[in-house]
Amino acid sequence: MNPAILILAGGEGRRIGGDKPRRLLGGRTLLEWSIEKARRWSDKVAVAARTLEQVGEAGVPILLDPPGLEGPLGGLASAFRLERPTVLTIACDMPFLPDDLPERLAAALPGHGAALAASGGQVHPVCGLWRAEALSEVSGYAASGRRSLIGFAASIGYSAVEWPDDPFFNVNRPEDLVEAEARLA
Repeated sequence: MNPAILILAGGEGRRIGGDKPRRLLGGRTLLEWSIEKARRWSDKVAVAARTLEQVGEAGVPILLDPPGLEGPLGGLASAFRLERPTVLTIACDMPFLPDDLPERLAAALPGHGAALAASGGQVHPVCGLWRAEALSEVSGYAASGRRSLIGFAASIGYSAVEWPDDPFFNVNRPEDLVEAEARLA
């Protein structure tokens, strides 16, 4: 399996003061960390964002969220353009994702529309492997007024794959960035 990888980078990042994809961690942007990891997993990598200015020159295709549909669900709505049977979504603010993410999610995908990462009993829907044919249902789901990524996953049927530790640490606040720097050291 060689899924397309879609890096979700369209959030406003209010808790960190905005411009989250361009925040520096270990001398590189959070987006650069994500792109590097994604390129190890696939030859087809793209970034989902609200605007081009939000991510700058990324060195990979930028897929803009459909008008009126922002956030992770908006990013997922653009994933069909990647033209692969499966799409792995990851968040740009999770610099420590496990190396075995694609393989473990792929093993759990049969019989489901998606396989989502989980740790500590919490599902992380931004880290999910999605069947391309199921993505055609995003617009109908959104048309009903719903915007929850986990709600969409439930509507198409998903399996959760539990990791024993928490490799899904995400950088939402300035103090999270400090903690991420400490983890790098």
